[in-house]
Amino acid sequence: MKNYKYEVIIYWSDEDSAYIAEVPELPGCLADGESYEEALQNVRIIIDEWIETARNLERPIPEPRGKLMYA
Repeated sequence: MKNYKYEVIIYWSDEDSAYIAEVPELPGCLADGESYEEALQNVRIIIDEWIETARNLERPIPEPRGKLMYA
């Protein structure tokens, strides 16, 4: 597992009864967990898999932009 610098947003989902970790810069890249820490650990694995899949499909991989601003 590499140390990527993508922003991760973690929030509680009542619908899923779990914490959800999203990576806005990588479309569809998200994971869940029973705890905040588990969601973060799981999304790190998914980031690696997302990037590996993009490479295998020869798709562009966005550069991390750091903190994103939302309205």
